[in-house]
Amino acid sequence: MDMIHVKDIVKSYGRLPVLNDVSWRVKPGQFWGIIGPNGSGKTTLLNLISGVEKPDQGEIVLGGKPLASYRRKELSRKLAVLQQDGLPPVPFLVREVIEMGRFPFQDWRGKESDENAVKLLHEIMEKLELKELEDRPLSMLSGGQRQRAALGKVMAQQPEIVLLDEPTTYLDIRYQMHFMELVSSWQREEGLTVVAVMHDLNLASLFCDRLLVLQEGKIAAEGTPDEILSSETMEAVFEVKTHIVSHPDVGAPQLLLKTEKRLSINERG
Repeated sequence: MDMIHVKDIVKSYGRLPVLNDVSWRVKPGQFWGIIGPNGSGKTTLLNLISGVEKPDQGEIVLGGKPLASYRRKELSRKLAVLQQDGLPPVPFLVREVIEMGRFPFQDWRGKESDENAVKLLHEIMEKLELKELEDRPLSMLSGGQRQRAALGKVMAQQPEIVLLDEPTTYLDIRYQMHFMELVSSWQREEGLTVVAVMHDLNLASLFCDRLLVLQEGKIAAEGTPDEILSSETMEAVFEVKTHIVSHPDVGAPQLLLKTEKRLSINERG
């Protein structure tokens, strides 16, 4: 059974078509990256899968059940979303923010249904190296620390599906790798299904099992990073010329952009 089944989706904003007849299947436990030029419909597709927006035509099915039939808390147990800006610098303490992820498991009085929840939250903060920060407000944290707190909140939901919308956009290169390694580790340990909209194609190649390429609201290609990240596809979709090399540690394809030859300082002489 598919974990996510997108069936013949059409979505427009006014007269502007964004997605046109998109069909796509995601198996349980897969890690997909959605890539494509700006305006190709990546975030819109993610919003439709999360239920934030509704398609004009077509249907989305999660775990064999139509998305539209899920109640709010039921959907929150099934699926969690992490946006690119994570959490704003508000006065809430790190511990309080992570506890908010337990909302799907609380009754109308806010009482937790799982007696192991306290242990779970402790383990999440330890794993994300947030224990020493638990009593600090988000407003005192760096962007990388806030994004880790946002991930902790998502982890506390214990979802089966995790949607990430450009989660490393505002992070420096160190925190980009750290964040993706944390997500990848969590995904493997829990057998999660992860779908991430990504701009950094090299990161996508390192961490995603499969890639979906959107172009002008349609699926241009889908497959493994080895199948998708070719010079021909990059030129056809992104209109850039590239060299494709293998990562020396893991063999994943990595992109180098071609550029005009520039004279060295000695050649300028």
